[in-house]
Order: sequence, then structure tokens, then C-alpha cells
Amino acid sequence: MPIVNKGKEHGPVCDMMREAFGHRAAWLYLLLDEARKRGYDVEEFARPAIRRMGHVHGGQRFSEEARHDLKLFSKEFATEIPMQLFDMEIVESTDERFVVDFHYCPLLAAWQTFTSDEKTLAEVCDIAMDGDRGIADTLPDYEFTLESTLAGGARVCRLVFTRKH
Repeated sequence: MPIVNKGKEHGPVCDMMREAFGHRAAWLYLLLDEARKRGYDVEEFARPAIRRMGHVHGGQRFSEEARHDLKLFSKEFATEIPMQLFDMEIVESTDERFVVDFHYCPLLAAWQTFTSDEKTLAEVCDIAMDGDRGIADTLPDYEFTLESTLAGGARVCRLVFTRKH
């Protein structure tokens, strides 16, 4: 299935923020590309580094209360700016489960300026998703599942957080 990644218009501030996210994503793509060209195993260094950044982000962005309250976590995760940047949609938000769909990805849009190879796009996306996996590591009461990605050809990126039992 071809990759569809078209964002809604939200105005100039959102456009500028998407551009900033894309700029950062371009750095990631080019660093991985240059590392591969030099024979480095990007899996060996990129995933742990990006996951560490997720740990930092998770530790700074979310309150201690949200680490143990899925509804509060969903409110801290899906704030107004990310909702617009990624055209996010909350599919489910209960005490047991938080499901959010991303209908657009500015990171993917940036990577698509360098390649149209779907395998490469899916691979770079999955490496980048280690940031979200790192965030999930900071939430001891939750499990994280990446159900689908735009870069993988799905209609949405679907992130699922569920309470551990």
C-alpha cells in the first residue's frame, strides 16, 4: 500500500513547528544514511541513543501522577500543539487503555524528501519510534504497543498504552 502522509492546515505557527520537526528528522535520516555508507550498524548505536532521549523526554514531560494514571497521562501526552502537528486523534482514553492515531507525520514528510523507498522509510520510522518506546519505559504501570505506522503503509500511526496487570 502506498504511503499517504498529508497533513491538515492549522496555520503558520503549526507550519513552522512542522518544519522544525522535519529539520530535526532530516538530521536523523542523514546521520543514519552516512553511518550506513561507512559500514556502521545503525541498529547498534541509533536505537539505544534514541531510546535514551525518550527516557529524558519521558522523565521531563510527564508528571509523576501521570506515570500512574492513564487518563492524566493521555491529557499530558495529547496536548494542543502535538494534536495539531501530527493531526492526532484520541481513539480511546480510559483508566485501562489510551489509543491515539497520528494522521500526519512531519518526520516522515522530511524523510520522503530524501527517499521514496518504502522499506527505508519504515526502517527509519521504527528507529525513531524508539523515542516513544523510551517514554514508555519511564511509565512503570503501562505497556506500549506500536500497532501501525504511516511509514509502514498504514492509514495512521497508532500508539497504544495499556495498564499492566
